[in-house]
Amino acid sequence: MRDLGLIAAYAALGAAAAGLLGTFVLRLLRHRSMALSLVVVAVVTVAAMLAGTLSVAWAMFLSDHDLGVVTTVCAIAAVVSLGVTLILGRQVVAGSRALAAATRAFGDGDAFATPDGTPTAELAELGRELEVTSAKLAASRERERALEASRRELVAWISHDLRTPLAGLRAMTEALEDGIADDPARYHRQIRAEVDRLSGMVGDLFELSRIQAGVLALSPTRMSVYDLVGDAIAGANPLAAEHGVRLVGDGVEQVPVEVDGREMTRVLANLLANAIHRTPADGTVAVSARQDAASGSVVLSVSDGCGGIPPDDLPRVFDTGWRGTGARTPPAGAGLGLAIVRGIVEAHHGRAAVHNIPGGCRFDVVLPPASPHQA
Repeated sequence: MRDLGLIAAYAALGAAAAGLLGTFVLRLLRHRSMALSLVVVAVVTVAAMLAGTLSVAWAMFLSDHDLGVVTTVCAIAAVVSLGVTLILGRQVVAGSRALAAATRAFGDGDAFATPDGTPTAELAELGRELEVTSAKLAASRERERALEASRRELVAWISHDLRTPLAGLRAMTEALEDGIADDPARYHRQIRAEVDRLSGMVGDLFELSRIQAGVLALSPTRMSVYDLVGDAIAGANPLAAEHGVRLVGDGVEQVPVEVDGREMTRVLANLLANAIHRTPADGTVAVSARQDAASGSVVLSVSDGCGGIPPDDLPRVFDTGWRGTGARTPPAGAGLGLAIVRGIVEAHHGRAAVHNIPGGCRFDVVLPPASPHQA
């Protein structure tokens, strides 16, 4: 037992010396190629075995023949280990370079594609993660381009919508100043109407900026959706009468919701105004509210008789500045109403959607159910 302990001690001393030397060399080569580091590891492994063996042989006073046999075996093992290490190192380096090239192309704006024949599981996993990240960034860039295009369209439309009433206001004020207005009272009424319309546009822009900046402050309270819809219909009745449109509440259930009453009233008012403007005279705009039996969500729906929206335009209906074709653009619309609707609904953790129905389209506002403990 004592001899075995001495053998272990001598072997540990020799192997430790080789290991310490290898660690020092690896530290010096930490910024060099991985293949070189693998070679150093293989050399350290064989050197540790050889150093331990030689230490034991020297302590045991082995014969020259036995020492030569041991040294030869260690040398052959070293050659085989170095060969395998070099093959593995070349594969790892080639895979790393291919991954670096793909990442470089990804950084230049191209889509990332994982290189074929990745030598290790870690590099393969890294490639998959980069591929997922590439897809997310591509989707983000596409959203950014769509948003930028929408903003450019909005600026163009707002500029056009502001230029026309401002020119009219200037002409009417100049006519009043020069005393050539044959009916000053009518001019005053027109000026007041244009100012009100411009104030509404500025208010919509301010509301939309708050929504997009994420600073829309909500004060949710528990209320009946029946009362919410009733107030919205009452507020929209004068506009419906002016356009000759019949406004009805069809199947409004008395279910509770937790919403900011002021903001949700604005949502319904925008949807009703949008529907009334797009429904021909003698048409019908219907409002309904129900609770989904499966999810418990409250669904508010506004249906109109616009004739339907082209399928290609359906995904853009709630985009900022979208106003559809010229035939569907209301005279005073700036394309902000539906964008405000979506922003307010999403701030309530709900969602807004639009679907074509026979003869028109239906806008749905889906709101989360009221908290059970307050029921």
